[in-house]
Amino acid sequence: MDIQRKGAGKRKFIRWTVTIVVLIVAGVGITVGLGRLKPAAPGVEMSTLWPDQVKRGPMLREVRGLGTLVPVDTMLITARTDGRIKRILIRPGTPVKADSVVMVLTSPELEAKLVSAEFAVKAAKADYDNLKVTLEKSLLDMQAVAAQVNGDSNTAKLEADRDMALAKDNLLGTVEAQISEVKAKQLAERVGIEKQRLATYSKTEEAQLAAQKVKIDQLTADYELLKSQVDQLNVRAGFDGMLQALPPPLTQVEEGQNMQAGAPLGKVAQPSHLKAELKIAETQVRDITIGQPAVIDTRLAGGGWNGLIDGKVSRIDPSILNGTVTVDVALSGNLPPVLRPDLSVDGTIQLEKLDDVVYVGRPVFGQQDSTVQLFKIEPEGKYANKVKVTFGRSSVNTIEVKDGLKVGDRVILSDMSAYDNYDRIKLN
Repeated sequence: MDIQRKGAGKRKFIRWTVTIVVLIVAGVGITVGLGRLKPAAPGVEMSTLWPDQVKRGPMLREVRGLGTLVPVDTMLITARTDGRIKRILIRPGTPVKADSVVMVLTSPELEAKLVSAEFAVKAAKADYDNLKVTLEKSLLDMQAVAAQVNGDSNTAKLEADRDMALAKDNLLGTVEAQISEVKAKQLAERVGIEKQRLATYSKTEEAQLAAQKVKIDQLTADYELLKSQVDQLNVRAGFDGMLQALPPPLTQVEEGQNMQAGAPLGKVAQPSHLKAELKIAETQVRDITIGQPAVIDTRLAGGGWNGLIDGKVSRIDPSILNGTVTVDVALSGNLPPVLRPDLSVDGTIQLEKLDDVVYVGRPVFGQQDSTVQLFKIEPEGKYANKVKVTFGRSSVNTIEVKDGLKVGDRVILSDMSAYDNYDRIKLN
């Protein structure tokens, strides 16, 4: 006989309800717990990383920049007058002397002016000679008149003396004697006037000749100027060196091209006397001063020469172009003959030597006076943990550590931006 159990359904419902609640609570707890767990440390191949160890000791502060070798002494060849390029005799890359004719210009108008100026000088000289002859003839005529007047004066004086003597002896009337005396005085006065005329004429002659001479000098100067301009149609190098192409943005000249006075035609440089022009980032140039030592790497190793040249900072450009400042380095010693202008170089400038500092290799994103996060390798070398590091003064390959690391710590200097979301990595 079956006996009915009262309350069994109710108890079964309660058990299922409790079970479901327990499962829900357990699921929530597991979810919360898993959410609080840190992500597993990703594995990184150690061979692909760039580790370094923190050290203490002297650190050499340097800055580096790329640049080129440029001649110290250069000269831009320009057209001295308007003209058309008739012929180019020497092309860039050829050694030249100071009097080497680089190219020949032509200017028919200028040459015609030169011929006209030459004939103008000849005409002025002919006028000068003609004036000189005319003045000499006039002087002779005046001298003849003066001599005639002087002779007449002497004759009149003798006649006056004779008439006065006859008048005293009553052999001649007194009036006639006085007339002879007056005539003699008039001629004597005329003699003085003629002498004054001769003296004045001499000054007049000098003034007229001087005026004509000034005209000749002026025309001669114009002729010499035109002659020099015509001679400058033969464009010369100016000094010994190497003929170079015009630097950008200037364009190269060609035969048949019309040029105006002052237009650039070429450039001459002395390839044996070079300097380095380095482009330094504007953020690094503030500590550079004139006279600091530098080393220029020409990357021409071989033949017993390592490609390194010592030098000193000689000039710092005050302007900033594209985020860089041009710094000139004067090279010391005799330069190898293999060097040439426009050769690409890599220069390092020594700023200062720090005697006792804590430093490490410069990370990829490590800047002077900045705070960054680096992965510090654990002593066992199996894991690396992210730490905050404060940097101080920097150099090309090293940087001062102010806080966050101690001597002997090993850190990863490579670009670890792919692991920014991880505080710990595993080193395989």
